[in-house]
Amino acid sequence: MRFFSLIVFSSLLFSNNQIPGMDQKRPILLKGGILHTVSGDILEEYDILFAEGRIVTIDMQIQPSPETDVYEIYGKHVVPGFIAAYTRIGLTEISAVKQTNDHSEIGEINPNVRANVAYNPDSDLIPVTRSNGVLIVNSTPSSGRIPGQSSIMELDGWTWEDATIKHPAALNINWPSMYIDYSDKKNNEKKQRDEYNKKVRELDELVLNVRAYYHRKNAKERKAEHKQKTDLRLESMIPFIIHNEPVHIKANDIRQIEAAIDWSKKHKLDITIIGARDAWINPELFVKNNVPVIILGVQVTPRRRFEPIHITYKMPAILFEAGVHFCISLDPGYPMDGHVRTLPDEVMRAVTWGLPKNQALKSITLSAAEILGIDDRVGSLEPGKDATFFISNSEPLTQTTNPVKAFIQGRELDLSDRQKNLWEKYKEKYRRLGNLDD
Repeated sequence: MRFFSLIVFSSLLFSNNQIPGMDQKRPILLKGGILHTVSGDILEEYDILFAEGRIVTIDMQIQPSPETDVYEIYGKHVVPGFIAAYTRIGLTEISAVKQTNDHSEIGEINPNVRANVAYNPDSDLIPVTRSNGVLIVNSTPSSGRIPGQSSIMELDGWTWEDATIKHPAALNINWPSMYIDYSDKKNNEKKQRDEYNKKVRELDELVLNVRAYYHRKNAKERKAEHKQKTDLRLESMIPFIIHNEPVHIKANDIRQIEAAIDWSKKHKLDITIIGARDAWINPELFVKNNVPVIILGVQVTPRRRFEPIHITYKMPAILFEAGVHFCISLDPGYPMDGHVRTLPDEVMRAVTWGLPKNQALKSITLSAAEILGIDDRVGSLEPGKDATFFISNSEPLTQTTNPVKAFIQGRELDLSDRQKNLWEKYKEKYRRLGNLDD
């Protein structure tokens, strides 16, 4: 009974009180806005018409039908919803409170774990996140060598089924560390290298087992008694190993990155490198092998003493100039699990260190959508795509960019959140206290 009470209390304590948006019933015409299409030019004083959750037309002086709701947005900016390509949103609430975390399973190999079924659509972090324009996230499990399958979620909906845009987004692998601790007298250099090689061999064997399992399962001639028994772990990896669905490999050290790319070529896998803190050392490696990168954070310290203090700020510009296909997200490790809302701030730092502003916006919209395989639906303002965007009084990627309206598939969102409510509360408090002083 105590356990049940704890569950109920936690649900109430860590839930938002917002009602998901209603399905779009009538066409909506936004007139005279500044449209940041991302895939093309910035269109000033243009109209955008959307109906049934999709963008219908973008043009000047669109003539609305009688059943269309018309809103004048002259001088306001329309921006595709920002996309956080690697997060734990919906899987965690307070990093330091174990009971609110559902991003890690016991054991090293968990390819059958699905992020979307654990996603909490009532998380109090969701309203705060979308208040800064982040409307889509890739929620990712994190523990072990193979944490599981990530899911792309829109930040609105009653249930995890409502919120799921795409599953699986990718199979996630944490590449084994290649760091040698020379101060570890018990485990000398050879033992540490042998341990790394053992972990890579285990990954090799797993891939071979999946292939063998698939061929045995699909053999045309087999006796009933020889029928392949179902193995959920091997079964869950078939789309990635056999059908070449995306595999996301988290690797930061340049040796890890090189080893992961070589391993993927050997097994003919479609990979994206996550983190890639050392990508600036050899950006041509990614171009040559057609491997995209999801950068995890710009405002971080260098990894080594000899590195320039600003190298992490400059890395997006370095990758862009080299022609690397990349997007920017945030490292969801403690204590940053709930800070996906700062994604636009991270990108602004990259702009100050050489990344063109149009490419910075692209790195959290269209490029992120392309890398995640959802660019046919979101990431830019184009006819036929989802009406997933926000309206702000100022241009994107400035400190004053605050969405005044936001839509996901044409559903208007409630943009209130706990922090806005506290702001209003204490603003009123000090206004009254000031009046008392008078």
